[in-house]
Amino acid sequence: MKKLSLITLVTICFNTLNLFGQKSEIKQPSSFFPKEKAQVLVVGTFHFDYPNLDVNKINDGDKIDVLKEPKKSEITELVNYIKKFKPTKIAIEATPKWNATEKLRQYKAGNSRNERDERYQIALRVASEMKMDTIYGIDAGSFDEDLVKLDSVYFQKLFKGFDFQNDDKFNAMYMKWFDYEEKLPVTTNLLKYIKHINTSESHKLGYGAYLVGDFKLDNQRGADILSIWWYNRNLRIFRKLQEITESSKDRILVIFGNGHAAVLRQLLESSPEYKFIEFDSLK
Repeated sequence: MKKLSLITLVTICFNTLNLFGQKSEIKQPSSFFPKEKAQVLVVGTFHFDYPNLDVNKINDGDKIDVLKEPKKSEITELVNYIKKFKPTKIAIEATPKWNATEKLRQYKAGNSRNERDERYQIALRVASEMKMDTIYGIDAGSFDEDLVKLDSVYFQKLFKGFDFQNDDKFNAMYMKWFDYEEKLPVTTNLLKYIKHINTSESHKLGYGAYLVGDFKLDNQRGADILSIWWYNRNLRIFRKLQEITESSKDRILVIFGNGHAAVLRQLLESSPEYKFIEFDSLK
């Protein structure tokens, strides 16, 4: 057996020490998931036809008319901006009963051009101008609507006092903020305003409105209500979005009331299937 040279022994010892001294790199969690994801542009908006079905009612003096100038031209500017996303699919705040695809067919034929509803002014118009033939209604009811049928007495007790009328100081702050925001469309360019309400800060604070006030009802009732009512509804909407997603190459335009957009942002940013596109990032 041959004797090892001094240089060989030193090399072996050095390599052994180096091996034990190496630190393994920690993989980033994202490395376990595909880089290519379906892209989703969420356009959170107010309702252009002011149905006033939400808690905050809009005064007539704070309303705009999207069929008259200057807002009519601002709608065109907004639509042209959204088209930069080049959507392959459009999903809107509507149930299947709304017959979105049939309404699109009628819109292409020249009908319903004077409907103020944002689904017509944005969704159907974008779809028509981009020669799309399908629109998906992905709105959903919440779990509480199903459960009430099983035990209405229990749910009457659960929802008692849940009326957005309370003396929480944070609720008062939100009312002041909402009042300010609702007046902006009258004096602000629509594209600028939609960009403003779709920022990360606006969405986070918008969802935070559900975490104060009646959320603090006794015995965690507010938490139970929020989870089976508002959050559940948006989870169901998200599930419907998954159902219309066919591949990572999809580019889906989602148009919903901005209260929904705040939760959808959270879900999309957490999902390994989707890439959330910031509204103000289109070029």
